[in-house]
Amino acid sequence: MASNRRGVGLSAFSRNTLAQSQYASHGNQLRTAHAQSLRTQLAVFQSLLHNFSVTHAKAIRSDPVFRAEFARMCNAIGVDPLLASSHGRKDEEGGGSFWSQMLGSSVNDFYFELAVRVVEVCRVTRAENGGMIAVKEVVRRVQKGRGVGGGMEVSEDDVLRAVSSLKPLGSGFAITKLGAKSMIRSVPKELNPDQATVLEAIQVLGYVSVSMLQLNLRWDRARAVAVIDDLMADSLVWVDAQATPEKEYWSPTFIQDNSGASG
Repeated sequence: MASNRRGVGLSAFSRNTLAQSQYASHGNQLRTAHAQSLRTQLAVFQSLLHNFSVTHAKAIRSDPVFRAEFARMCNAIGVDPLLASSHGRKDEEGGGSFWSQMLGSSVNDFYFELAVRVVEVCRVTRAENGGMIAVKEVVRRVQKGRGVGGGMEVSEDDVLRAVSSLKPLGSGFAITKLGAKSMIRSVPKELNPDQATVLEAIQVLGYVSVSMLQLNLRWDRARAVAVIDDLMADSLVWVDAQATPEKEYWSPTFIQDNSGASG
């Protein structure tokens, strides 16, 4: 009896082990089939995306809204036009990068050209603003054709993507927020919390003074003066020495925004 019971137990164990092995094998087959199906679907969609970019290349280049929607569609399936812009020109004989071939040279060239213009705008205005310029101001200058070449019809979304494309180059360009405004920082120096607070206050009030910082932020005079001096040393604020009863400190970006709005 004992011998028979041991035989039944071993047989059941063997059947259970076989069943588990079959389930594992079937699971692997399902995962492989699913992965292959996804790769096929992605390949088809990428092919359609390439055809779409070639067919509508003119609209993508000329219409900022259409271009933004196209870029979002690319990102949804993991296609990065900015990666094409960064690497698409490395291999002329081989036809460029994979993304460059897939998206077509028109889209690739657009972001490459825009990145060059953004760098140029930041360079020529650095003495005025200390390397901190509003994205809106960059858009305005690029559209008016200041810098390299003629004007381009671009949006803030285009400029943000172009700045992002510069990151792999270690260029020091970055997007930072001052209040509700998006700014391009083209110098490697980071703002400390006090400097950022003062620049945000200027965006809201138009200007600040030492006494305003003392009153509103509850800073002592030495702290307020130190922050203002640091910002002036970096050309991030300008001083109105003729203001009364005390000096006023303005942001070049605020002045440019107001002059652009009035113009």
